[in-house]
Amino acid sequence: METNSNTITYVASKEEKKTFIEFPYSHYKDDKYWVAPLLAEQKKLLDPNKNPFYNNAEIALFNVSFNDKLAGRIAAIIDHRYNKFHNTKTGFFGFFECIEQQSTADLLFKVAEDWLREKGMNTIMGPSNPGMMDELGILVEGFDKYPTILMPYHKDYYDKIIQNAGYDKEMDLLAYLVTQDSVDHDRANRAMDIVKKRLPGIRIRNINLRKIKEEVKIIREIFNSAWSKNWGFIPLSKEEFDHLASDLKTIVDNDFAHIAEINGEPIAFSIALPDYNQIFRNMNGRLFLTGLFKILWNRKKINKVRTALMGVIPEYQGRGIDALLHREAINNGLKKGIYSSEVGWILENNIQMIRVAEKLGGTIDKRYRVYSKSLN
Repeated sequence: METNSNTITYVASKEEKKTFIEFPYSHYKDDKYWVAPLLAEQKKLLDPNKNPFYNNAEIALFNVSFNDKLAGRIAAIIDHRYNKFHNTKTGFFGFFECIEQQSTADLLFKVAEDWLREKGMNTIMGPSNPGMMDELGILVEGFDKYPTILMPYHKDYYDKIIQNAGYDKEMDLLAYLVTQDSVDHDRANRAMDIVKKRLPGIRIRNINLRKIKEEVKIIREIFNSAWSKNWGFIPLSKEEFDHLASDLKTIVDNDFAHIAEINGEPIAFSIALPDYNQIFRNMNGRLFLTGLFKILWNRKKINKVRTALMGVIPEYQGRGIDALLHREAINNGLKKGIYSSEVGWILENNIQMIRVAEKLGGTIDKRYRVYSKSLN
């Protein structure tokens, strides 16, 4: 299909999929703060045989060219479990990248919307890449900073062209930055004393990486309970959590991965990841033998972590346990030369978590946006 010198291609061949996956590597080549994700991981993310997300989802990929030159891409996604859980007919767009040209962006959104409409969807939301537990949202604040591990980076004109295509803000996601200079250690210690007086049976322990299967089961149960009332939530399957664990276990440092227990019963968890993006910045997405050597050689130089996952079961929320988990990671980080921690993302309407981040001494460092549009 052609319009205004734009040509849309439905991705069907291996070569077209390769073009889809590799577009960002040229699109951002002159952007100082973009960090190339590992190419092998991007391939796995879009492989229905390797990513259990697709056990309950459909996806269609589209490339767009302008005057015979590749100009953008988009995915149209249906997550059947999301619709079943929320009783909706919501489709998603994902993996959106585009040159600064409204007509090209409009065409990308049109083909994604048409595909979803034909499948019976009445709303489109995104970006999710591909699911709600993957990279989410468009960066709208924080363009002069490197993204942390598993967080996206975008061109500063994306918010404008997405809104011009008829999309409204659905939700903002916040990333808070806490540094060893900004954190109030005295306040954190006082909070710990208060929580321990209220809950004398509480204990924070490191996740046991040697028993990762048992630990993942505990974390999944806490997560599905803790997040059940949050925007965008769907319960994650055993297969999805096992897949997530297999990806993370090679980079998780158990000094930053904790489970909170009350009298031996798990009630909360927190996982902060060393910011391997500090190493990936200079690898251009390639993990050859030299890249592996760079990771092994430089990982002790990483001075930042990102709290990527956290959950407290509902009956213990609001009691300061999340602050205790953050404090544990901050104190361990101090011993290992970690200067800063990114907490996020946090939903803009999650007042409780925002207050915890602020009480720790955190300030908003980046903002990401999820959009929606009616297809009726």
